[in-house]
Parts: sequence; C-alpha cells; structure tokens
Amino acid sequence: MKLPPLSALRAFEATARHLSFSRAGDELFVTHAAISHQVRQLEEWFEMKLFFRQGRSIKMTRPGDALFRNLSPALVQIAEACARVKAMGEKETLVVGCIPSIASRWLVPNLPLFTETNPDLEVSVLYASANQEFSRGDLDVLITLGKENSVNVESQHLFSRLTKPVCNPKFLEEHGPFVSPEHIAQAPLLHDEDRGGWRAWCETADTQWAEGDSWPVYQDFNLLVTAAIAGHGIALCPVETFRKEIERGDLVILSDISINQDAAYYASFSKTVRPAVGAFVDWFSSLASINT
Repeated sequence: MKLPPLSALRAFEATARHLSFSRAGDELFVTHAAISHQVRQLEEWFEMKLFFRQGRSIKMTRPGDALFRNLSPALVQIAEACARVKAMGEKETLVVGCIPSIASRWLVPNLPLFTETNPDLEVSVLYASANQEFSRGDLDVLITLGKENSVNVESQHLFSRLTKPVCNPKFLEEHGPFVSPEHIAQAPLLHDEDRGGWRAWCETADTQWAEGDSWPVYQDFNLLVTAAIAGHGIALCPVETFRKEIERGDLVILSDISINQDAAYYASFSKTVRPAVGAFVDWFSSLASINT
C-alpha cells in the first residue's frame, strides 16, 4: 500500500478546509511555513498542483478538490476508529451517591466483591443526603431514603425503614429491664437530628415522653448508632439496615412497637439504564436481600 506521508495529508486537509495556510497552521499547532512545506511535499508526491493562488487567497485545483472530498471523511473515520480502540483500554466510571448509614455498613465493606467481578468498572462513591433527588444530580445511581417519582427515574427497593428502639446489651443490663414503653421513655434517649422520632414513637406506643429531655441530638445517623453501641442510651434504629449489628449482639431490640413502617431506602437510576448501572443495582439489591 503506497501512501503519502500522513502529516502531509493532514496539512493538506486543514488547508483545503480553511483555504488558508495560516489557519491550518493554527489548527495543527505548526507554523505557516511548515504547512506550506508539507503541502509542497504532497504536490511532489502526486506530481501535480493541489492549490493555486488567486490574488492573496488560495483555491483548490480539480485534483486538489477531488482529493479533499475523499480525504476529509476518511480522516474522520480514522480518528473515530482510533478513539474507539483507545476507549477499549479505559475503565468505565460508575458514580454512586449514597447516604452515610448505608454506605458505611453495606456499600463500602462489600464494594470489593463488585469490583472483583467487574474489573472494567471504576466505582466512585459520593456522599448523598436523605432528601437528595437523583434527577437533580450527575450520578449514575443514588441510594437514599424514599422512592423518586420522576418520569425518567427508576427506583429499586433496598431496605425497609421500619424503626424500633435499640440499645447496647451492657446498657440493658445496667439500666433495664425495659418491660414497657413507659420504662423506655424514661431512659436516656438518643436523638437523630431532632426529637421528632422519639415523639412519634411515644405517640405510637401511647405513652408520655418528657419534651424537655437533655439527651444528645446527633446530626449524623452513624454518630447516633455509634453512641448507642457505646452504651450511651437508647436509639431509634431502622432494624433492617442495622441487622448485622443486631445479629452480632452489638445492639438489642427493646420493643416490637415501631414507626416508619411505610418508609424505605431505594436505589434510583435512569430508566435508560447503562449495562454497568444495571449490573450494580442488581448486585446491591441482591446484597440487601440476603438474610432478610
């Protein structure tokens, strides 16, 4: 296959497109003189003129015009083919937003299981808030509280948010037994963000709760559960999300009276789902369903 130098072909194509040696040089980051030299090399290879001067401008000859019309789309195809081959060696990125309570207990500890079986994927995990919406971000998957009802968003159920009072076994031994809702309401109560959770639980349990208690309020749910495991008091906990801590005996459920029976955690993603997104959601849904 006898071909002229590729650099000369590129110089010619840019010159023909702009009808200017200077603008072709700017595009290819070389001088006007370098473009002119490469075009002359090409004309010598073809043994014919490809441009002719008309005043201060240049025009293509008939052979030059014929070469340009065939060469320009061919260079585009070469560039696209090279880009596709280069992309084959690059990892696909999957951006997952996740609330801290799910990320620290389920996603991050188990993520190596997913990446080992999907070595061509690079997963980036970002912080998400409980009220964040998938449709207002640049995420591939959002794991948070609640199901999104946007028309182009799919939501996959992960965990129930059924919430019950829990505490550390040692705290139960020292401060219990908590045989009734009244006993629980009189104990040190740990609060998540505000005191609304315990207020709702006491209403459901039909018991009185002192509005003016001075027990701590934790803005981050991970801090709340850490305090409960450390034996600082009783916390309201979504038992399905924290079932591993309950199974290990780090936390003990004190009552079957619950709140948030209809709430749940979901994975939200676009309905026009990429294969990588589908693989991740299927994997994490299976992980969440184990031992439920």
